[in-house]
Amino acid sequence: MSKKYQGKPAGEFEFKNILYDKSDFTATVTFNRPRVLNSVNFETLLELQSAFHDASFDDRVRVVVLTGAGEKAFCTGADMNEQQEFLAERNYWKWMGEFIKTHEMMRNIGKPMIARLNGIVVGGGNEFNMSCDLGVAADDIYIRQVGASHGSVAAAGATQWLPIIIGDRRAREMLMLNEEIPAAKALEWGLVNQVVPRAELDGAVAAMAEKLSNKFPEILRYTKEQLNFWKTLSWSMTIGHARDWLSVHSQSAEVAEGVTAFKEKRKPNYKKSRK
Repeated sequence: MSKKYQGKPAGEFEFKNILYDKSDFTATVTFNRPRVLNSVNFETLLELQSAFHDASFDDRVRVVVLTGAGEKAFCTGADMNEQQEFLAERNYWKWMGEFIKTHEMMRNIGKPMIARLNGIVVGGGNEFNMSCDLGVAADDIYIRQVGASHGSVAAAGATQWLPIIIGDRRAREMLMLNEEIPAAKALEWGLVNQVVPRAELDGAVAAMAEKLSNKFPEILRYTKEQLNFWKTLSWSMTIGHARDWLSVHSQSAEVAEGVTAFKEKRKPNYKKSRK
């Protein structure tokens, strides 16, 4: 490997589910599944890993931006249509393993990451937001956790990191009530660093990326490593258990009702779960 490793040209990657661009000092990774609100399937996770590996090793890249295609959604978490297949085949453990690996790559990418929140941020999408170091949001978006309403537990980031980022009571509010957190409240709570009118989103992200590029990269890398202490501690103590518990729980009646309700485009029947 040469002393200055420059990675592959972004155009050489044949991604189907994401877009990848490298311009000047910034690598931009875009969830590119707008028809399903940029939800994440198994192939998307593998493509994200490939892009993050390249951005991490490319010495020309100083900042990584993560965003979504279109204006409706940043990311809405797992692709529920694919999840039905994984649950039926008892393969959720495998999907969860790649989800975990993707977030660990983000935390250890060695460069600052900015979440460009161009649309709604739901479920696992907020975990991608929290895996980034900084976040800039359009003023008409909202952030929402939905697990308790749809038959899952936000056990791969949200339950560990929301208390660290926004405090215990606010984390419980998001995870237990599952209500929308508008952009202004997300800023007040610390879920994002900046909220701007939609027309100013690109400019605000570019300005933040430029500020980060004008810092010493090795110092930023170690600063990120140290800042990640509490995230990494809570994650490492719980993620293995979460992976197995979610895999086993995927066969439960509550998950079955949540998945069926999604498929039938109706609200889950919560009364069925009451004793």
